[in-house]
Amino acid sequence: MNNETVSVELGERSYDIVVGENLIQNSGHIIAPLLRQPRVVIISDSNVAPHYNEVLADSLESEGIKHESLVLPAGESTKSFKYFVELVDGILALGIERGTCLVALGGGVIGDLVGYAAASVLRGIDFVQIPTSLLAQVDSSVGGKTGINTVHGKNLVGAFHQPRLVLCDVGVLDTLPERELKAGYAEVVKYGLIGDEQFFNWLEYNGSKVCKGDKVSRQRAVVQSCKAKAKIVSEDEQEAGRRALLNFGHTFGHALEAEAGFSDILLHGEAVSIGMVMALTLSTKLGHCKSNTQDTARNHLRHVGLPVSTADRPAVNWDTEALLNHMAKDKKVTDGMMTFVLARGIGQAFLSRDVEREALIEVLESGGEL
Repeated sequence: MNNETVSVELGERSYDIVVGENLIQNSGHIIAPLLRQPRVVIISDSNVAPHYNEVLADSLESEGIKHESLVLPAGESTKSFKYFVELVDGILALGIERGTCLVALGGGVIGDLVGYAAASVLRGIDFVQIPTSLLAQVDSSVGGKTGINTVHGKNLVGAFHQPRLVLCDVGVLDTLPERELKAGYAEVVKYGLIGDEQFFNWLEYNGSKVCKGDKVSRQRAVVQSCKAKAKIVSEDEQEAGRRALLNFGHTFGHALEAEAGFSDILLHGEAVSIGMVMALTLSTKLGHCKSNTQDTARNHLRHVGLPVSTADRPAVNWDTEALLNHMAKDKKVTDGMMTFVLARGIGQAFLSRDVEREALIEVLESGGEL
């Protein structure tokens, strides 16, 4: 397969997303022209570092790029003030300069955390994303949203800070646990549901191949997802309007994650899967779309092995009032009113603040299975 490049058009801050195989092995050659000085700090986690740190380091060394490495614990709990402070202290202890570039080598947690550190250290330095999970490749590594979680909710502290480059090596997805890969696939489905019925139809026929390891299908899924996100980000970088559509399923999903304690009981993509079904269920209940829309989406997500209802995660006591409280703290709340991404059909998402509390409660109490 040949590498494919998707551009995020943001004027002087434009950058490329390169999708293909063996990109980590060739990363030094690709990154070198972008560096303001031949020095990078690789930041990874305890799961990814043993697989890819040395490969990345060797590639950088072959281009004469000085490199140091910091490794953080794996898991969602690392996206916190505690580890943000630890990371920033570690970076500064290396004596970096403003021309030093950070390289985020890992999944969404590392990408978000490193991006926020890059936005903050020395009032902003360059960083490169090398996402190693499907979720990070198709979503969190693109668009410049960086941040950490707090006790009040997910991603409530952060900054918009665009990377200089995103390298999506689809070959690394072979080492992902099946559950994590499927969780990332939920974000792929999102792009079809919000604005591309043709892509969703392609996923109905090829989604299982994406999840089972077919590299051609995986590359197409990643490229198509990145094209969709790049277009929206180029039009609305800081989520003043249309970019909010990318939160389809996330208002519900983030509340579910919070109630599960940001634990491995419910991965982010799994929460989004349930959240998308809830959003479509709410859309149906409010009369925006026909019930066969939610049935089609639910059946596809279930077919690939994703949860589609809170009943699929019985280990958590899903308290409706607690979920409502989490949702009230969502970043998209305006003047005390929650903003929802709803749909009129497959590929026809829209924003709404006109949601009856009673309908929302009914959807939450049903777990999304109305």
